[in-house]
Amino acid sequence: MDQTFVDLLSGNLDHAAAFDDRFDGLQAAQHPHTVTVCCSDSRVLQDHMWGNEDPGRIFTCGNIGNRVVQRTDEGDVVSGDVLYPLAHTGTETAVVVGHTGCGAVTATYDALTGEVADLPGIEGCLDLLKPLLEPGVEALPDGLSRPESINRLVEYNVDRQVGTLVGSDDVPPEVEVVGAVYDFQDVYGGDRGEVHVVNVDGERAVADLRSAYPAIQDRIRRLWTY
Repeated sequence: MDQTFVDLLSGNLDHAAAFDDRFDGLQAAQHPHTVTVCCSDSRVLQDHMWGNEDPGRIFTCGNIGNRVVQRTDEGDVVSGDVLYPLAHTGTETAVVVGHTGCGAVTATYDALTGEVADLPGIEGCLDLLKPLLEPGVEALPDGLSRPESINRLVEYNVDRQVGTLVGSDDVPPEVEVVGAVYDFQDVYGGDRGEVHVVNVDGERAVADLRSAYPAIQDRIRRLWTY
């Protein structure tokens, strides 16, 4: 067996020893206050980015491209893993978290601007992103470098995923939907690993967001206004 997995099991013993009594109040049910939808990227530490050490606090979802959509026979709908806590556990905050240098956004950009093929399962994920990102690709300013284009599309993708949640009849109206970008490339300035809020309930204007949410105004910023 690979030594890396053996090391993971060893680390789990430390986790279990430290967390044992933290599960006492969570045996019968969960009531997380927030659901996060992050990209399934090894560099995106879903709980640690918030400094979270408490089980039951955050309902974490991860997939290629931090999508909130799944395809069904009836059409595209809000993904069940995102919808479950909003519909059944009293969760009232949803946070879509993109990240700088996103591989899923990069692959979608390449697929929209050239001939790129991948494994069917991966292409199925990209097919859910393509119709959302295509207008963003067309709207990119001239003269951007490839990394600059990708990071603007990361924001654009977050905006579109937020819009999907805000516009869905399946999402309870009292749910607040936040869009954010996890920056481990120092694209936004500040420390690597900071989360920057780019969208709240569909509002993207930085000045308006800072006025509406003064407690987090220094964490609200965008790369792209369109």
